[in-house]
Parts: sequence; structure tokens; C-alpha cells
Amino acid sequence: MPSPMVVFAFILLSYFLVTGGIIYDVIVEPPSVGSTTDEHGHSRPVAFMAYRVNGQYIMEGLASSFMFALGGIGFIVLDQTHSPSTPRLNRILLIIIGFACIIIAAIACYAFMKIKLPGYLMS
Repeated sequence: MPSPMVVFAFILLSYFLVTGGIIYDVIVEPPSVGSTTDEHGHSRPVAFMAYRVNGQYIMEGLASSFMFALGGIGFIVLDQTHSPSTPRLNRILLIIIGFACIIIAAIACYAFMKIKLPGYLMS
């Protein structure tokens, strides 16, 4: 029987791959990054396929998936603060790390949405 940490690692890895769009990447075979032409005619790489909800580059999926996993890990770290045997300093550090993971993931996902759909989150 595998240990709980091995099961957790397997579930987190599968979550990372599924939210990253690995199935889409295998079927459609998109490029890892795209390119756009600037005003001087030079080709510049882009990581996000703007204005396309149903399409993605491989790096876009991996970045988004990493942020989703980081937010999930933040909640798991916050859950570990409820252990009665955790010392006070460790509990404070876990709370700071957990909130930092969640806030970083939320801000990054918000920025990704602003890149993907520029007019969507305007209020």
C-alpha cells in the first residue's frame, strides 16, 4: 500500500497535467510558444494566445496549471496549521507561506485572464 504522500504526489501531478491541457496538447499539437509581429516588422514570441478561449500554447497551459497547483498547495499548507503539535513559530510561517501561495496564484491567474481576454474583467 503506498504512503499518503505518494498518493498525494500522484494526484497533484495528474491535476497539474489535466489542468495544463495535456490532453488538448496531445490531440491538437499546438506550438510551445507563438509569435507576433511588432510595429517594426520584427517577430516577437508570445506565451498567451490572446482572444482565444478555446486555444492555447503549451507554455500557457503549463503556466496556468502551475498557478492552479500553487494555489491548491497554499490551501494544503494552511490546513497543516491546525495540527496541535505544530510549534507557534512554525504555525506562523505556515500561515504566511500558505497565504503567499494563494495570493500569488490568484494575482497571476487574474493577470493571465487579462492577457487572454483583455476586456473580460473590466468593471
